[in-house]
Amino acid sequence: MSGNWGQFMSRFAVVSGTRCSITMIVWCLVAFLLLLNLHSFINHTNRRAITQTNMKIRLHPLFRELEQVEEENIQIPPPRKRSPRAAKRKPRRISSTLVDEFLDENSQIRHVFFPDMKTAIGPNKEMGNETFYFYPGRVWLDTEGNPIQAHGGGILFDEPSKTFYWYGEYKDGPTYHAHKKGAARVDIIGVGCYSSKDLWTWKNEGIVLAGEETNERHDLYKYNVLERPKVVFNEKTGKYVMWMHIDDTNYTKASTGIALSDYPTGPFEYLHSKRPHGFDSRDMTIFKDDDNIAYLIYSSEDNSELHIGPLTEDYLDVTNVYKRILVGQHREAPAIFKHEGTYYMITSGCTGWAPNDALAHAAESILGPWETMGNPCVGGSKMFRLATFMAQSTFVIPLPGIPGSFIFMADRWNPADLRDSRYVWLPLIVGGTPDRPLDYNFGFPLWSRVSVYWHRKWRIPPLWSSVK
Repeated sequence: MSGNWGQFMSRFAVVSGTRCSITMIVWCLVAFLLLLNLHSFINHTNRRAITQTNMKIRLHPLFRELEQVEEENIQIPPPRKRSPRAAKRKPRRISSTLVDEFLDENSQIRHVFFPDMKTAIGPNKEMGNETFYFYPGRVWLDTEGNPIQAHGGGILFDEPSKTFYWYGEYKDGPTYHAHKKGAARVDIIGVGCYSSKDLWTWKNEGIVLAGEETNERHDLYKYNVLERPKVVFNEKTGKYVMWMHIDDTNYTKASTGIALSDYPTGPFEYLHSKRPHGFDSRDMTIFKDDDNIAYLIYSSEDNSELHIGPLTEDYLDVTNVYKRILVGQHREAPAIFKHEGTYYMITSGCTGWAPNDALAHAAESILGPWETMGNPCVGGSKMFRLATFMAQSTFVIPLPGIPGSFIFMADRWNPADLRDSRYVWLPLIVGGTPDRPLDYNFGFPLWSRVSVYWHRKWRIPPLWSSVK
C-alpha cells in the first residue's frame, strides 16, 4: 500500500511540476510582451516628443538661417606628381584627390583651403556689413590685428564676468620634423588665452601657461608635446583647472597634464602629469555636467578606444571609476556636449594631420553605452563631408537662446606650416533622425540627429544672447 501511495505522489509531483513549469513559461511570455509593448509605447512617446521639439525649433526664424545648406564645387586640377613630403602626409586609407590637394603645399587650389591674409577677418579690418560673420578657413585676427593662436582649444564661459575665454595651443613658431619619420611639430610655446563677449571679437590675454626653455626633465620642455588644453572652473575651490595632453617627441609618454590658476587669464601653475586610470592617454577633453561633476574623456589603448570617467571634487585627479567606450573604433579628438538630458559627442578618425570623416555619438548616460549615429556633416560636397570640411573636431559651444543650437569648433591643420592652421566654426543643430540603426535600442533611435552645416560665411543670429 505504501508503495502504491509513493508512486501516486511521485506522479502527482511530476504532473504538478509540469503544470507549474508551463504556467511559469506562459507568465514569462506575457511579461515579455508587456515589456515589449511598454518599450514601444515609450519609444513612440519619445519619438513624438522629439518630433514636436524639432518642429518647434525649426519654426524659429533664427534657426532657419543656421540650417541653410551651401554646396561646394571645387575644381580639382589635372593629376601631377606630388612632392615626397605631401605624399608622406597622406594616410593609406584615404584615396581622395581632394585630400591630396589639401595636403600638398604646392597645390594650385591651396588658396581654397588656406586663403591669404588679404581675406582675413577681425575687428580691426574694414569689413562693413561683414562684421560678426564667421568665414571658416580664413585667417582670424584678434583685437591687435594678429592671427589668433588657440589651436586644439576649448571655450570656458565665466559666469561672473559674462565673458568667454578661448584656450588653445600657441603655435607661433617654425614647423619642423624631429626626425625622418616624425610628425610635423612646433616646439612648445605655451597655452594661449583670448577673451570675448560675443564669440567673434577676441582680445589676446597672453600665454597663460608657458613652455619650459631649459629644464629638459620638465613636462613642458620645448621639445615635448602639449596639445588640446581645456579649462573648467571649480565652484567649491574657486580655482580654474586646466587639463591637457602631455607627450614626448615620439608620443610614447601619452599622459595628461594638470595646471591650476586663481584667474581665468592665469598665470596657471603646472602641477604634474599622469596616465589616467593607468592607461595611455592622447587626444582628450573635459566635460562639466549640470551637477558640476567634471569628466575626462581621452583616447587610449593606442587610440583604439576612448575612456571616460569622473574627476575628483577638486578636478585635480581622476577617480577609480571609468568606462571603455567605442572600443575598437579608433576614434580621437572628442568633443562632448549635452542637450535635453542626452549626451552627444563628435569624434574624428585617426589619420594624423590629414582630415577624415567625423562621427556623431549619443548616450543617455555619460558613462554609456554610446551609440554611433553617423557623419554629422551637411552641405559642401561629398568629399568635403567625408573629410569634415578639411578639419578636425575640438570643442562644441552651446548657443544660448536658440534651443538645440551649438557652435562646432574644429581645426583645419596645416602640416606644412602649423602656425598657419585655421579655425572652422560652424553651426551645429540637434534635430531629425539618425542615419543608421542603433545597437542598444532595437534599431529605434531615442534621440535626435546631430547636424553640422557647412557655410562659406555665417553669423550668430542677432540678439542671440537675449533670445528666450
